[in-house]
Amino acid sequence: MTAGPLVVLVGPMGSGKSTVGALLAERLGVPYRDTDADIVAAQGREISDIFVDEGEPYFRDLERQAVAAAVAGHTGVLALGGGAVLDEGTRALLAGLPVAYLSMDVEEAVRRVGLGAARPLLAVNPRRQWRELMDARRPLYTEVARVVVATDDRTPEEVAQAVLDALELKDV
Repeated sequence: MTAGPLVVLVGPMGSGKSTVGALLAERLGVPYRDTDADIVAAQGREISDIFVDEGEPYFRDLERQAVAAAVAGHTGVLALGGGAVLDEGTRALLAGLPVAYLSMDVEEAVRRVGLGAARPLLAVNPRRQWRELMDARRPLYTEVARVVVATDDRTPEEVAQAVLDALELKDV
């Protein structure tokens, strides 16, 4: 088996990576890790504050480092931040790993996260910004993914089961 995480979840903000990741880890009997949480813990501040105080390039550098450390040192379920796939080096690290892209449409995003102020990249005209982000990121999510799992109108439990089925993993 390939070294590294048992499952890697990618997808846009609000797609359920954290919730589904925790469910998958529980069902598989492995640890769960979220690179956004790693960054928040290391920096002692929220990601939105890092964006405001230091800017997106600074955050992306932190994210690149967090993903590299997690891919190298974590063997459970790993959730990546929505923009992690923007980095070419990160995409290369994910090659060959069991990556599941959790997809959703804009209406589902609005319903789940409201596209509110806590999302620094969506501060102005959030629906348009979300669509533009997805136009840029969707091909990258697809590039790194072994499987694509739609999350629209599904419970986290249904999404977790769909990921297990698509990656042909058995829960404990």
